[in-house]
Amino acid sequence: MSSADSKKAEIELKPTVLTRGEHGISRSEISDNALKVLYRLNGAGYEAYLVGGCVRDLMMGLHPKDFDIATNATPDQVKAEFKNCRLIGRRFRLAHIVFGREIIEVATFRGHHENAPEQSPNQDKKKPEQLGKQNRDGQILRDNVFGSIQEDAERRDFTVNAMYYRVTDFTVTDFADGMSAIKNKRLDIIGDPDTRYREDPVRMLRAVRFAVKLNMTIAEESVESILRLSNLLSNIPPARLFEEVLKLFVNGCGMENYKLMQKFGLIKPLFPQLAPLLKDPQSRESQFIEQVLINTDNRINTGQRVTPAFLYAAFLWYPIEEHCEKLVAEVGLLRFEAFNIAINDVLHRQIQRIMIPKRFSSTMREIWHLQLSLPNRLGKKAYQRLEHPRFRAAYDFLLLRGQIEGGKLLELADWWTEFQEVSPEQRKAMLVKLREEEGGPPRRHRRRKPKKKPSSQ
Repeated sequence: MSSADSKKAEIELKPTVLTRGEHGISRSEISDNALKVLYRLNGAGYEAYLVGGCVRDLMMGLHPKDFDIATNATPDQVKAEFKNCRLIGRRFRLAHIVFGREIIEVATFRGHHENAPEQSPNQDKKKPEQLGKQNRDGQILRDNVFGSIQEDAERRDFTVNAMYYRVTDFTVTDFADGMSAIKNKRLDIIGDPDTRYREDPVRMLRAVRFAVKLNMTIAEESVESILRLSNLLSNIPPARLFEEVLKLFVNGCGMENYKLMQKFGLIKPLFPQLAPLLKDPQSRESQFIEQVLINTDNRINTGQRVTPAFLYAAFLWYPIEEHCEKLVAEVGLLRFEAFNIAINDVLHRQIQRIMIPKRFSSTMREIWHLQLSLPNRLGKKAYQRLEHPRFRAAYDFLLLRGQIEGGKLLELADWWTEFQEVSPEQRKAMLVKLREEEGGPPRRHRRRKPKKKPSSQ
């Protein structure tokens, strides 16, 4: 019996049914497309409920971004009901019902792994399909064991996420006393914390995100487990962690999430090259990361666009700089050559933990390379830098570095700030002054030699 199954008996939930008057959720607050899916599944004879974060947010007076549905219909049965359905995932088999830009996610009730059949009924006996699978640490690697709504609630992560809204009678079934958790502003995990975090270490990141978003305190026993088990995040597939990290840092609460992650030791398993540089909260590295996150939050909260490339470029900048200096000192490489090698080395190590799509890593490289190019401004180079498609991002990056480090770097950032704002004539004057300050000779126009007249033969 797995560790998860041995703890199953401890997760005996007692559901409470709340009437419409007791929970106050109105259909007018629910996505029309989510209602369509609920009505269609109910009409086909299946149970279907709104579940998880959308119910929690509605109960708290918030506006859900997504509406998820749980049902006793299997993914294939869901697909048979909707032409606009696609099935995704191997670890968790899900149905996505696509309505233009909105996707309604439909999951079949999860069951306990002790109930898993040895193979799927439709599967060739020579090639059995393992519906449920865990590793030695108790982490769930495959979770396509289906069960009842009671079992599904027991498999949910936090008590505030185990509430199910039924559109047929407008009731909410609260399986884990989520209402009390909301009232007491306390984030409790369902069941034994060690077991549940071992099952899926990403729940540690979700605990941080929910605590900040919902203004809740994480239960003490959960905190103790997170501190002990944070290293298990190293076992999560890098592609999955990319999305989870975005949810933490590109949601308008990135700075608060970062502080809590630092407190619980969750930065090290995600950014192992950066973590040693953040031990001193007064270091330039710590101040730089915090200022980047503050600026990112401000942009998101004022409706401005942000790109993950800038954020990841910031998180990896000082590890690259440190590795570059080491290559110059120990190997004797030229700085530009060492810088390119450092970028490749640091990126390679990072994507072992968090997979960064090429569309972002390419932009990151351009931002980094421009940090070396921006000091070189003489002649036409200043104008060439200004026309570079990544100039604005690289300039913002330089400005942040200058604000943190000061000195020559801040002077350079201020120069570029002025160069962007002044007239063309003033730009020329700035470049003449720069050439004089750097000790270069004034530009001389060479006389063209007169063309030789062809000799007449």
